[in-house]
This record gives sequence, C-alpha cells and structure tokens, in this order.
Amino acid sequence: MCGIYLTNITFDDKVIKEKLDSISFRGPDYTGIDKVENIIFGHLRLSILDLDPRSNQPMKYENLTIVFNGEIYNYKPIKKELLNLGYSFKTKSDTEVLLIGYKHWGKSILDKINGMFAFSIYDSVTNKLFSARDRLGVKPFYYYWNNEDLEICSQIRPLLKDKKINEESVSIFLDCMFIPSPYTIAEDIYKLPPGNYMEVDFNSNKLVVDNYWNLTKSTIKDISYEDAKKELHELLIDAVKIRLQSDVPIGSFLSGGIDSALVSSIAAKVSPTQINTFSIGFDDPKYDESKIAEQYAKIINSKHVTTICSPNDILKLIPKLTEVYDEPFADSSALPSLLLNKVTKQYVTVALSGDGGDESFIGYPYFDSLIRNKRVIDIPYFIRKFLANPLFLKLFRINSHRVRNALTTKTRNDFIENIFSRKGLLLKKKNQSWMKHYQGYKKWSDIFLQKAADLNIKLWLENDSNVKVDRASMAYSVEVRSPFLDYRVIEYARTLPMHFKYEKGRQKKILRDILKEYIPENVFDQPKKGFAVPIGNWMRNELREEFMTALNDDFLNKVPNLNVDKFKKMLEEHMSNKQNHTSNIWKLFVLSKWYDEFRSN
Repeated sequence: MCGIYLTNITFDDKVIKEKLDSISFRGPDYTGIDKVENIIFGHLRLSILDLDPRSNQPMKYENLTIVFNGEIYNYKPIKKELLNLGYSFKTKSDTEVLLIGYKHWGKSILDKINGMFAFSIYDSVTNKLFSARDRLGVKPFYYYWNNEDLEICSQIRPLLKDKKINEESVSIFLDCMFIPSPYTIAEDIYKLPPGNYMEVDFNSNKLVVDNYWNLTKSTIKDISYEDAKKELHELLIDAVKIRLQSDVPIGSFLSGGIDSALVSSIAAKVSPTQINTFSIGFDDPKYDESKIAEQYAKIINSKHVTTICSPNDILKLIPKLTEVYDEPFADSSALPSLLLNKVTKQYVTVALSGDGGDESFIGYPYFDSLIRNKRVIDIPYFIRKFLANPLFLKLFRINSHRVRNALTTKTRNDFIENIFSRKGLLLKKKNQSWMKHYQGYKKWSDIFLQKAADLNIKLWLENDSNVKVDRASMAYSVEVRSPFLDYRVIEYARTLPMHFKYEKGRQKKILRDILKEYIPENVFDQPKKGFAVPIGNWMRNELREEFMTALNDDFLNKVPNLNVDKFKKMLEEHMSNKQNHTSNIWKLFVLSKWYDEFRSN
C-alpha cells in the first residue's frame, strides 16, 4: 500500500517533492522520484513485501516504468507462470510480477490478477501510458486531464492547486455525503471508476477509459444449501490465506459483528502463528461491542488488544478528517476508524477486516426496511400519493422516514435509490443526472433485494466504505485487506439463492452458519451496534459552539445550490432537540472544514 504520482507537466523537483510530502503518510518508508522522457514519476512506499530497496519504485523493466499502489494477492502463481515462459526476476515483490506480466500479456494481465490496486505503466518506446484500478475500487485513482496535461495521484490534494470547485459535485455531496466516481470536488479532475483501465497516447493527446470488469446479469445456482455453504467456506479460506502474505507483522480487526469475527476466526485457524486482533470500545454501552469482541478473541485464541475511547478521544480526531480525507466526506464512522488504525499501527502494519460482508450477504438494516415496505411500494402510485397527504400521515401517526418514502416514491427502483441519495433535500435545484453512472443495478438482477445490494456495491461500497477504510488506514500507514472484497466472493455471492443469504429477517444467514463452526451461535447472535459515534448529541453539547461558528451565514451563502433557509431551519430544530438532522448538519460541517483548508484554491 502506497501513494503514486505521475505527470507530463513540467514541474521543478521542489514542487514534485511538496506534492508527495502532502500525502507522505501513505508511504513513509521510501520516496522515489524519477523522470523518463518527459514523464515524471513519484512513489511513496509502505514496505510490505520484499522489504529490500531493490523493490522500491518507480520500477523499470526494459522500456516500461511502473508506479503501483496495492497488493496482487495471487502474484506467486503468476510469477511461476512467467518463469516457465522464460522471464527472470530481480526481486521478490508483486510489483515486478505485475510489470513483467504486463510486458507479456498487455492489458490482459487485468484478467489474471486478484488484488487491490491502482497503477500506471509507461512505455517509452510507444510513448503511451496504461493505468488501471481494481475491480471493487479498494484503491483510489485520481487524474487531471485537459486534453494535453495529465496528472495522476492516489489522493486529490496534490492536484488541487488553482483548480475550480465543481459545483455539481458539491450538490451531489449534499445528497450522498460523498462524491461518487467519476466526479471529484474539482473541475477537470476525475476518479477512474473501479474495474476500469485508462490508456493515454501522448503522441496524439488522446485519453480513453474503458471497462474490463463489472457486475453482470446474475444466474442463480441450482445448488443445495449445504454444498453452497461448503463452497463459500472454502472460497473464504482461500481469500483469507492469500491476504496473510506479508513480510511485516499482520493482525485482524475484530468488532462484535459477524464479518470480522468470521475473517478473524479463519485467519486464526490457517495462520501458522497466533494472530493479533484489535477492537475499540466506547464509554457509552449503546455503542460498545468490545466485550463481545473479547469473547470472540478468547474462543479463537488471538492476542487481543481493546482500546476504550471517550468522546474526547474521538473529538480530537476531527481535524484529521480534512487532512487525510481531502475531498468532502461525511461518514462519521471515519472518526472511530481513524482511532482504530492509530492503535493498530503500534502493533502491526497489515490488518484484515470484514468490510464487504454486508454488501454481498444482505447485512445492512435497510435491507430489512426494504422488505417491510415492499407491500407499501407495490400499492398503485396514485393511491400512495393520496395516502401521503400530511393530514393522513398525522391521523395515523406515520412517522417512519422509510414508510413516507415508500408512499411518495414512484417505483421500487426509486425507493432503492433513496437509500443512498436524499434526492435534493438540501438543494434549491434538484438534479439526479449523476445517477446515470449507476443504473446497471436495474438490469443485473430481477430480485428486489439483490438490486439494492448491487447498487450498494457499485455506489456506496466504492465511494463511502472503501474511501473511509483507505484514508483512515493510510493516515497511520496501515494496510487493510478485506477478504470479502475478493471479486470471487462478490461474484459467488450473487449466484446464491436469496434465501441462503436472507431468510425471514435473518440477515447473512449463510455467513452465520459458517461462523458456527468457529464460535458458538449464542455468543455471536447478538444485536449489531454498528461502528457509530453520537455526533448528533455532541452537536448540541460539546461541539455546539464549534458547529454554530462553522455554519455561519457567510459560509452557507457560499455553498452553491444550497437551500440556506431550509438548512437553517433544520439546524435550529436539531439544536433545540425538536428533530434529528444529524446527517445533514454533519455534511455541511465537513464541507465548511474543507472550504477552510482549500478555499484558496
């Protein structure tokens, strides 16, 4: 896990060094800068495999030069194949395997590799550049392009100088609490979408982005539950095994949930040595899962570290958000994620996580909500529109946000999309055109819950969950590996009958039944509390003055397309404890902090 940089713009050495220094936390072990022809390469290394300097980057092989961020988990069998083809190697790294693999197979190497990655390879003979991002968007890839000048980086901060704010992206952020690919906060800067590659021909100044992997129409397996459970278990074991390859200490995050418990249990069983596990707990029992995690650790015999944090510990990390999440990002669980990685770094450099299990195995609370409200959605729209009358809602005391959505949305697909977007609630002018990039979920499955899961994978997983984990871990130079984000697991889960994953309100059924082989069901069958913090209460108390100062009229009037009067009413209702508008207030607060740091640009 590292940071990459590449440009054909003529910057002096001092400027390049400053750009890399601004994200040096991504790779503190070595900073590499090189120039080939008129292309400048920069690399920040976090040493994981082959710690020898011979594996530093930028790395060259004949006419090719690479900068690479990530891990290729199946690099050993690919290396063996290349050795049999007559190639030789100077390092023990996956970087060299990727580089030589590209030399032999070209872009077809993408079909062979299994990993998390963002890389660029320049061919000095053809004067062309080939770049790619992993299938699920675990690793970030930003690029600036104006039909001639190109800049590529793992984070947007080094690219932001003198760039204008993209006003459409601000509106999208106020809808989603993140900015989805291909958009970014700045004009002319883009995110390369997951499962895509990019080719740049510097001779003709042409840039082409194309797709090499995506979700497809799901075909449900004709398989027994026991056989499916066995096959999935074997696949998860392999996904964990290949993620245990490391030349530095490795551990596993362990919360009170099913996913991290299963990953940690498998790791404890297949690892030749006792594994380290890490969790954080909270003073407030409503949010604390540390006691459950400690039970898990005792059963799987891991060396466990629990860190109990107070609200003050979390509050101290708020300035860190803007430093490392250098685009507006309003998932408040980023705060405990930062703390978890800060603690973990004291013991290990690599950590396994359970991220991705909820997406593939129907684990989020909103899946239950979809099922509960499905009958409402299926009532003809003209009837639901009548029932949505405020007088009717008041008469029957209908206060549920989801029920109101079910009454007012026209179609099932609209109801699914409302999970991830507030449909312009805070905006003067509503514009959902950005959703055109995420319409595939409508054709990949005919199953209601699978449609929602697919949109979750394509929209939320990449742009929220993966961003949260990447920035929180990189802030402290920790590499996080997620077995559930192995594309083979994602693809396999989509072929399983829905009742294997979700049955009568029992979420992640098949994962629970696999976990029983490691941990007794009475231990793990407890309500999930989530990785949340009481931001809404802090706004009214400890952080009240800071929020009211940040959300002043001067700032609010600068935000493009914001319905200021509506937001100020929400703010007043929240602060007087009449309504809960936590998510909308947090979004504007995060945006104000971003403006404070980057508004000069």
